[in-house]
Amino acid sequence: MQRWRRVRHWCGARRRGQFALTFAMVTVLTGACGALLVAPNWVLPKVSPDRLGAARAVAADDPRLAAVRATMAPFGELTAVRVATGSGQESLVVGHAGQRAEMDVLAAELAPATDSITELWGAGWARSALVVVASNPSEFAALVRSGNLLASEVAAAAVADPYLPGTRPTGQRVVFSPDAGRRLTPAGLRTVLRHELTHLAARADTVDGAPQWLLEGFAEYAAHRGGTERFAEIAPTLNTRLRTGATPVDLPADSSFTGPDAAAAYEQAWSVCAFVAATYGEPRLVQLYRGLAAGKQTPESEDRILREVLGADRASVTAAWRSWLGAESA
Repeated sequence: MQRWRRVRHWCGARRRGQFALTFAMVTVLTGACGALLVAPNWVLPKVSPDRLGAARAVAADDPRLAAVRATMAPFGELTAVRVATGSGQESLVVGHAGQRAEMDVLAAELAPATDSITELWGAGWARSALVVVASNPSEFAALVRSGNLLASEVAAAAVADPYLPGTRPTGQRVVFSPDAGRRLTPAGLRTVLRHELTHLAARADTVDGAPQWLLEGFAEYAAHRGGTERFAEIAPTLNTRLRTGATPVDLPADSSFTGPDAAAAYEQAWSVCAFVAATYGEPRLVQLYRGLAAGKQTPESEDRILREVLGADRASVTAAWRSWLGAESA
């Protein structure tokens, strides 16, 4: 089963501040997640032309490039950049000449993004990613294997081959839409990349039916981790509501991640994970993810896992989170 969560519109950074909307598909057989994020205009280093030229030559026989070559070749000559991502691992950024600017930004960010996610999640993931920048909507749809996911509605999507729980996922890649580079600042691309790489890192430990507030909140937390953004910049909708006295009464339900109030749901999900990390520490947040993402949860099982990891049931955790929100938005 596939669950596409569509983004209805794009939003400018200057007009909206930090906007975050993603859709997620996490099933036993297939996983995909997509994101639209607009961030403050941070300046990122570029990859030098000399490095790009050398990378094209050495990346030609990379099996990950072969996996997308047949899909992408009809849309133009491929450009590939190989990036060292630590511990002897290498990642690959693939696109066409028209996507050179986006590729430069993503190639420059891949190593620090991988390091940050590994520091949070641990070393038990491939730490070697295939990042693809599509040149048009048709290429994007082919790369994400779905005509239902429109390039005009998302900035990026993470996909994986069908796999059985307990095995290592294969065929994983992050695919950026053709509009991503035009509609997002370099910092926006950076944040989207980290969000999607987090989904890839956690894919083997994530099954369908896990709480969306945790899946998307954790990816958002990882995307903003270590940054200088303030609460109001990451969660502007939530912050505005808090300042008017509209504090959330509960953790966001799965159904709230689609529809007109989805922006608030993603911001709340981020805030829950930020609260857990600030209150209990990042290792507990990761432990909570691994526990809750392992299967479809009932209220009873969710309570049990929360007590095991945080020492408090859902009602107590929710109350503490609501108090934390009040302090953060003050």
